[in-house]
Amino acid sequence: MMLRNRAYDELFDFLTSSPSPEQIILFTPSQPTQYRLKYLLLRQRAGTITREERAELDEFNRIEYLLRRLIVQARNKLALA
Repeated sequence: MMLRNRAYDELFDFLTSSPSPEQIILFTPSQPTQYRLKYLLLRQRAGTITREERAELDEFNRIEYLLRRLIVQARNKLALA
């Protein structure tokens, strides 16, 4: 499904807009992306997730890790200001 790439696109579009540290801290994915993630998590919990969906969920986890690192750096930057 293309939402996996959509999540990356959303994050890259956001980052290329030169967000402030405050905006980075407040960033949230779009509703369709959030719904897709919830769907994949429900499928995983139910034990019905496909291999392709598992790969997509892994991508979401990578994006979340990246975003968490960005938020930590943004908070550190604000603390030094």
